[in-house]
Amino acid sequence: MTAMPSPGDLQPGMLAQNVVHFARVLRRAGIPIGPAKVIDALHSLQAVGVQRRDDFYYALSTVLVDRRDQQFVFDQAFELFWRDPSRARELDGLAELLSGVRAPGSGKPALAPRVARAMLLRPPHAPQADELPPELRLDASMTMSAREILQTRDFAAMTPEEQADTKRMMATLHIPLPQIPSRRAQPVAHGARIDLRATMRRMTRTADGFVELRHRRQRQRPATLVILCDISGSMESYTRMFLHFIHAVSNSDSRVHTFLFGTRLSHISRLLQNRDVDIALGHVARQVADWAGGTRISACLAEFNQYWARRLLGQGAVVLLITDGLDSEGAEGLGAEMERLSLACRQLVWLNPLLRFEGFEARPAGIRAMLPYVDLFLPAHNLASLTHLGEVLSVAGARRPLGRRIHHPLGERYGNV
Repeated sequence: MTAMPSPGDLQPGMLAQNVVHFARVLRRAGIPIGPAKVIDALHSLQAVGVQRRDDFYYALSTVLVDRRDQQFVFDQAFELFWRDPSRARELDGLAELLSGVRAPGSGKPALAPRVARAMLLRPPHAPQADELPPELRLDASMTMSAREILQTRDFAAMTPEEQADTKRMMATLHIPLPQIPSRRAQPVAHGARIDLRATMRRMTRTADGFVELRHRRQRQRPATLVILCDISGSMESYTRMFLHFIHAVSNSDSRVHTFLFGTRLSHISRLLQNRDVDIALGHVARQVADWAGGTRISACLAEFNQYWARRLLGQGAVVLLITDGLDSEGAEGLGAEMERLSLACRQLVWLNPLLRFEGFEARPAGIRAMLPYVDLFLPAHNLASLTHLGEVLSVAGARRPLGRRIHHPLGERYGNV
């Protein structure tokens, strides 16, 4: 086994400072690491020593990694940081930085974006009297005012740095789905329904003949969420952010099924099960072949209605349709497929980035064909609109009976009946 490169080559006599900086790199790459873990890592290195590279690697990995999906990110950062961290500051691009880098023993391709960005930070140094410590400059990048600005900033107008910050905020986003009654019942102290079985069982255990009534009511469960997301060329500036949103929703609830459509329909629910968003979206990018192409909304909805609707929408599911409604085939048959879809689900919600424009008008044929069959017609162009979606679903989802339309202001404006 090769000897562990001396951390003194990076910052002479500053092993603890380099371990702290390595923890900062991991935290910026998405692994939650606090001061307690850094202290434990230093104690583990003191126990095992730094003479052998494998001991050094496993000591840090055991302490700093909590979940299996974090291991790949840790391996990438470890390989880059402890090989030669000064090399990252001398490179102009990310391609050279990540060329030839592999997770030890995994054979997987390099994980480019966030590990590279995290590695491009400067290592800590002794602060001079006339300069601000680098920790303060880095920690001030996401102040409260910056978060408020990102909430309302259009996805298409964001800089790469703003997109990275928004993706980190989106990773904690939770959409409360409407609660619907299930077929199972649960015992309650008081209620309108008497549980005859529990009442008779209680009577057999008493000898005085006293009858104590037992009650029950239907259990409530979250509705199944089915997401249909447009990845055509007209949606290209929003697709990446929507996929991060979908990944966050999918990992917060197991009853989420996701489909992408452009010229064909692709089921990607299993690909999004990995908690690491970069790995999950990498699988999606390799699996889906019709990125940024044309839009065949009618054909894709017809395929979904024929092969997937009965197995996914049979228990009062909520359908989230994310598209601008611009069908390259002229919306032929689109109205019939939308009607079939709306009758099969509990609620049909349409998120359209075009609603960000104040003077939006439903002039394209595809939009006019789809509007009469949606329950909610909402904008989806920034983080605030996606956050507001959960509030709308939790209120409106419990109001619409299965198979019926409801009225809403935008629907009435654009001809919803």
